[in-house]
Amino acid sequence: MQQFHCPFCGPREQSEFTYLREVARFPALDADASAWHRYVYDRANPCGAHAEWWQHQHGCRQILSIVRDTFSHEVLDIRLARASQATA
Repeated sequence: MQQFHCPFCGPREQSEFTYLREVARFPALDADASAWHRYVYDRANPCGAHAEWWQHQHGCRQILSIVRDTFSHEVLDIRLARASQATA
């Protein structure tokens, strides 16, 4: 099983976390329907390092920004999502 190191709870199994989506900027609230469609449905799906949002559902319930290699599943970086918003 894959391990994530939660900044608050320490090392935990992936089963405690819920995948939310890839890291992406929210469209403006008054954006047209096509912008919201792209945000909700379109995914980059790269092979390699990829930033994703996960929630520690069975722990501190924080939303984390996890950079994970989608080919090897190696976790490259974990930080609070609100701390990484400037790089989203």
